[in-house]
Amino acid sequence: MPARHLRTKWRPLRLGIAAVASLAVLGTALVVPWGGSEPEAAADPTVARTPEPPTPPPAPKKLNTYSCSGYSGIDSINPLANLYQDKFTWGTTPAYQVGNGKGNVNWRLNPSKNPSWYMWLHSLRWLGQGITAGAQGDQRALKRVSTIAHDWVIDNPYSWKSDVGAYESTMHRTNVLICLRQAIMSGLKTPRLPREYAWLDKALQEHAWFLQKNWSGDWNHGTDESLALFGVGCTLGRSDLKQVAVTRLTGAIKTSIDTQGSTNEQSTAYAQFNYALWGRVIDALEKCGVDAGTTIRARRRELAKWLALATNSLGNLPQLGDSEVVRTFPVPGTVLEYAGTLGVSGIRPTQRVGIFDAGYIFGRTGWGETRPFTQESTYSIRFGPARKLHGHEDHTSVTYTSHGRDVLIDGGHSGYKFDDWRSWAKSQFAHNELTVASTAGDHPETRLVRSSIGTTSEYYELADTLGAGISRTRDVLVLKDPDLMLVLDRGRSGTSQQYETLWHLPSDQKVVVSGNDRAVAAKAGDRVKTTLLQIPFQQATAPISVVTGQQGPVQGWHYRTIDQRNPASVVKFSRNGQDATILSAIVPTRTNAAVSYTTSYQGSRLIVNLKVDGATTVIGIAADGTLQRIK
Repeated sequence: MPARHLRTKWRPLRLGIAAVASLAVLGTALVVPWGGSEPEAAADPTVARTPEPPTPPPAPKKLNTYSCSGYSGIDSINPLANLYQDKFTWGTTPAYQVGNGKGNVNWRLNPSKNPSWYMWLHSLRWLGQGITAGAQGDQRALKRVSTIAHDWVIDNPYSWKSDVGAYESTMHRTNVLICLRQAIMSGLKTPRLPREYAWLDKALQEHAWFLQKNWSGDWNHGTDESLALFGVGCTLGRSDLKQVAVTRLTGAIKTSIDTQGSTNEQSTAYAQFNYALWGRVIDALEKCGVDAGTTIRARRRELAKWLALATNSLGNLPQLGDSEVVRTFPVPGTVLEYAGTLGVSGIRPTQRVGIFDAGYIFGRTGWGETRPFTQESTYSIRFGPARKLHGHEDHTSVTYTSHGRDVLIDGGHSGYKFDDWRSWAKSQFAHNELTVASTAGDHPETRLVRSSIGTTSEYYELADTLGAGISRTRDVLVLKDPDLMLVLDRGRSGTSQQYETLWHLPSDQKVVVSGNDRAVAAKAGDRVKTTLLQIPFQQATAPISVVTGQQGPVQGWHYRTIDQRNPASVVKFSRNGQDATILSAIVPTRTNAAVSYTTSYQGSRLIVNLKVDGATTVIGIAADGTLQRIK
């Protein structure tokens, strides 16, 4: 079901580079923290709408092939020369000698104490360059990678479930063993696997057995596991294995991607990865003579629309959940082409705002109809079900781009090492929301209470509970011409609390505070700035504070990637007491533009006259928190 098309009326949506189709995906895209919860069913859509008819699939080809799925990009940093020395690297870590130089590897090594490093060592994907060379006839390369792979099999007898790194990497390693099997036959120019490699088929059967017994469920791990299981079935001619995999895949798609195109990962980068992953599922099934059906195609098509709407004016996906900064991939012939090329090619989408019942709102001032694509303003707002899988405690948080740059950012994704950095990056304190210091910030559910979409403004009200007896409401008004955002946060508790509305700014900007009502963020020499106003409403304002690069406790940072952490200023609007009312205005403008405001009352309604770069706009704030553009 497509995202809700909104009407103007009140009414009660490392991953490194998530590549598409056959492109390689960086290793960090697939790592999952140990002990992750089992996936829950995606929220059912609340608005009935007939989905567009799926395109009839082509008849499956009567083949019995399973293509090598590649090496997730890890092979690119592990050259053949290093394999001859038993050296392995992942991410930005230097190459480390993990063996004796003869293919005998110590599989218990983890010098950086990083679970991702360890998992990717056990994945064997780092052998990719050697396997590719071996397939082309390089006998020395073929011998070295075969020796290392065989050493893994010998040193890690079935079942390896007690070793979490070996366990988590089973699906990846299975595909590598399939790639190695194909390389052996290709490199040796033989139609059958030679007898001296019988250990390889035995290992594939053990991996298939493990995958049958240890399925992760309806999310990307489970999808990858089912695909690897199918690959073994196709490679070894085991129809029973293929059937188990197909049954799981055809059931999982209904949870992994809902009818509106939202995934259950709660991460934008993983959403793009899932688009690629389910494309690989279709390709794998049909190359081995299995009809992928219509559901996978239909859900994947809705996911493409979701990704297009999520794409910001810079051509990136907002960093929601476990997401690095990821560019939208311009898949030719889909709505992603226009979004991913910044409007250079493809068909321009018609939907400007989308609300998804899984807890996402994506909006924009336009698609480049009257101004350049990159000069549009775009935003995201989070709500919906409780955190799971790759989600963060980011409910009610917003991100914002305008004037060709990031304005409000997310704290980002620190990777999967369990430390203070990951705890912060997942917490409420790494996002643009009203926080309460006494709570863990767990959001059981956040409701979108009402919404209204107009030609030059959008309004949303969200509400949730941060802890026992602590309620929170956020009203958001997004304007076009002038492009700006007003946010009203209200908190209520039976006991005194420390409330803070946090605004996370790009790491290249410096902040200057002027009194209790404004802070200005700008990069030296830049042509734009952001003015953050704290406007008095129902309560007196408190002094504005700014935190940058703090480590105890962690605050004021941005992870653009899991390996790139930079100090980034956080502006805080604070209140202490049982109740809090904080009215913020986020106003991006050109550097020399003047920003000012005056307030008055019409009965109980506050009238805010905002003058931005010579243009005046008028906003009304009712006593119940309703925000409305008057002029």
